[in-house]
Amino acid sequence: MTATSPAPTLTATPGQTIGPFFHFALPFDGDRDLVAPGTPGALLLHGTVRDGDGAPIQDALVEIWQADPSGAVPRRTGSMRRDGFTFTGFGRSTTDISGRYTFTTLAPGGVDGGLPFFGVTVFARGLLNRLFTRAYLPLDGAEPDALLTSVGERAGTLLTERDETGLRFDIRLQGEGETVFLTYPGHSAS
Repeated sequence: MTATSPAPTLTATPGQTIGPFFHFALPFDGDRDLVAPGTPGALLLHGTVRDGDGAPIQDALVEIWQADPSGAVPRRTGSMRRDGFTFTGFGRSTTDISGRYTFTTLAPGGVDGGLPFFGVTVFARGLLNRLFTRAYLPLDGAEPDALLTSVGERAGTLLTERDETGLRFDIRLQGEGETVFLTYPGHSAS
């Protein structure tokens, strides 16, 4: 007869608990500045992340990936240690107490002749996995692409709007005006 030992105590990891842990470990110097403010052609991409009740989420993290202005997808290293010159197409911004995030970047060009957009990922409390979406530049008379057409009247949730400071893209996690979120092969939306 063997004695049984008590079950080990397991410690939950951030992927198994409800955060937020984003403000603790993920921000880095220059994370939201894909280009230095004042760079020729620089613009401000900004917005607010809101929950299903419309309340701002002050502890979210927003990431963007984008093509450069010519439509080329950057394949350079240096996103986590900015040198002030290399455009990597990646940025990360935490939200402030009012749910606002900002990026200083360049307007992306359309990849392979497609519409220009920012790839956007959102991490926030209560989400078991990150959410993916797109933030298209204003169409300015261009025809919607297949993705915009497929979401019908909700296409507006994927479009940035020009304002006095740059491009605004508000993100609504659920409820009325919910942003369209995407699922990719191999990605669990649970």
